[in-house]
Amino acid sequence: MHSKLLRFYPDPCKKVFLKGLYLNHQLHELGTAACPFVYANFLSSLDGRIALEDTAHQGTYIPKHITTASDFGLFMELHAQADCLITHGGYMRALGEGRLGNILQVRNKDLVEWRRNHGLQPQPAVIIASASLNFPLHDSLKEHGQDVYIATGRNAAPDSIRYWQDLGYPLLFTGEDNMVHGAPLIDALSGLGYQSIYLIAGPQMLDTVIRDKQLSRLYLTMTHQLIGGKDFRTLLTGSMLGPEGNLILEALYYEQDSPPGSGQFFMQFGVERFTDTDI
Repeated sequence: MHSKLLRFYPDPCKKVFLKGLYLNHQLHELGTAACPFVYANFLSSLDGRIALEDTAHQGTYIPKHITTASDFGLFMELHAQADCLITHGGYMRALGEGRLGNILQVRNKDLVEWRRNHGLQPQPAVIIASASLNFPLHDSLKEHGQDVYIATGRNAAPDSIRYWQDLGYPLLFTGEDNMVHGAPLIDALSGLGYQSIYLIAGPQMLDTVIRDKQLSRLYLTMTHQLIGGKDFRTLLTGSMLGPEGNLILEALYYEQDSPPGSGQFFMQFGVERFTDTDI
């Protein structure tokens, strides 16, 4: 990741290094336990696809030709700055079945060292949001000594609740139905002392976090490719948004030769609460 990007905004037409681009944001310092900094990151095609449906296996997958080492490197720079990750039961099932790779730990030695030098735990805590509570835990969570919490709604199946409680995992009840809702989830994580919260849980969780006005920043990589396909996932899942869907462009970078034959934008959007933050 020693290549350079062209910055279009702010200060247009300036070349910047790709490596360290997101680490320089120092996200772990932007929030407090009382007001955590909540950020999300997505990869999208030009036609708005973030994943395609695998109807045969009732799951989703990201087409490999839209993924790049540049995007993954920046994804992990954001990962390294979190003291808490929010994922979901669907990802845990896909991970257990080998359909998706493991992104629950920081593994790059430089990023592990960066966490150590900046006072963060060796690995972030992991919050698994699930309505069904039907998912396996990955062995790597225990191997790396990560704190694990399971978030669900108060109307989740009692037998499933008892199953996880009997295994010793703390449950966070963050909705009055069986779903996880953004505001009570972030409030619960605030109560646990987490200050930098990285959302890697997909469109449904992004939707509720935005609707509940809990999102601090959205990172979006947009590959200059059209994917098509009838069965796909996009950024949001719910009904139309109002003013809470208004985001403010904070930065725009262009990588010309990746993916091969096209290119991609790296974009950063803020919301009104955090527009004073340096980038």
